[in-house]
Amino acid sequence: MNEGDADRPGRGYRRVLLKLGGEMFGGGSVGVDPDVVHSVAVQIAEVVRDGAQIAVVIGGGNFFRGAELSQRGLDRDRADYMAMLGTVMNSLALQDFLEKEGVPTRVQTAITMGQVAEPYIPRRAERHLEKGRVVIFGAGTGMPYFSTDTAAAQRALEIGCDAVLMAKAVDGVFTADPRVDADAKLYDEITHREVLERGLKVADATAFSLCMDNNMPIIVFNLLTEGNIARAVSGERIGTLVSTPTNLEQP
Repeated sequence: MNEGDADRPGRGYRRVLLKLGGEMFGGGSVGVDPDVVHSVAVQIAEVVRDGAQIAVVIGGGNFFRGAELSQRGLDRDRADYMAMLGTVMNSLALQDFLEKEGVPTRVQTAITMGQVAEPYIPRRAERHLEKGRVVIFGAGTGMPYFSTDTAAAQRALEIGCDAVLMAKAVDGVFTADPRVDADAKLYDEITHREVLERGLKVADATAFSLCMDNNMPIIVFNLLTEGNIARAVSGERIGTLVSTPTNLEQP
């Protein structure tokens, strides 16, 4: 992370990686829901105008899920590449809505497709952010078997983000799935290691391991609450903070 930058709750963050689930972009169906994408773009635009630097990774679950397609008989490699293309479609949709809000935006993809996006180059992405542009990373890591959660963690580390903001359709990290367990309790704070050891279904283990090993905080919050992106960036206590306190000895 960047030394000297705001990097703890209550102080706000200068540069963040916003991870958006593809399912939310579809509004619960296949394809892109313009109303949802517009709402997200408006929230991001507000934060950028306040001076924050925002990079974005979007899933492709509203089009394809590689793991699910492979369970139905598709070759896993090919299924994952199809899912990567879905993330690019989402990235281009968000770019369009952001630019309609007056926010300059660049899409960088891990798979070269020069007519629609730049190739992923970390230093170029950082320069875009410093110039006030939003950078959207498409096509995941560019490799099969890795989720967009892992891509988000990796990109956040590579471009020196202060935190990963993981937007969900629930309020944060719970003891169980709140959609099926009425007694599920919300964690205000939890460590990366506790998430992994308790098997909490927040993101895949590879993404959390990367963030834990590199002391990258994750804020899990509800995207469906208007203004929550700005609240998360400003350091307001919403959702769940996942971190590894520096005074904890790692076994």
